[in-house]
Amino acid sequence: MTWSLSRLPPRKPELLDALFLSAGRSLHLANAFEQKCRWIVRCINLVEMHREADPVATFEDLVATLPADKMLGPTLQRLVGRMDCSAETVDTLRRARLGRNVIAHEGAGIGNVSLAREDRILAHAARLRSAVSDLADGDNIVSQWGYRIEEPRGYLPHDLINAYPKMIDEWVFGHFEELPVL
Repeated sequence: MTWSLSRLPPRKPELLDALFLSAGRSLHLANAFEQKCRWIVRCINLVEMHREADPVATFEDLVATLPADKMLGPTLQRLVGRMDCSAETVDTLRRARLGRNVIAHEGAGIGNVSLAREDRILAHAARLRSAVSDLADGDNIVSQWGYRIEEPRGYLPHDLINAYPKMIDEWVFGHFEELPVL
């Protein structure tokens, strides 16, 4: 394995820039998804602990005893275990977790940028796009759960829910349309 950068210029610098912009934006979404999942689990834990806690326990005491889930898989399992989820929702969240893993571990992994050819970059972008699509679907579900916690009497914004996957795709990959190769 050689250096990731070399003295040779990239063959397709504009295409690589587009890929790296997409990888960075998708990583932001993957991190936000994980944070939302952890936050919802912590809220659920707090409510459950409040039910069982000593009536004199302070809010700070309850928050201090919350477990800190750090891995997305166990966090999602805890969420699914506490929410009334259909098999379809469970599968969507499973695919979102797998998509997150692709984004986090392989999102920008194109190898040596000087050697990356157009077909390889585009194939990598297509794989990343599939992972982002799966993540967006799961994030849409988790965001709705979070919205219900924050706005328990509010109506879900169905226009945003319906538009969300397309909004994500356009934000992460819309700049590819400006390139002459597409």
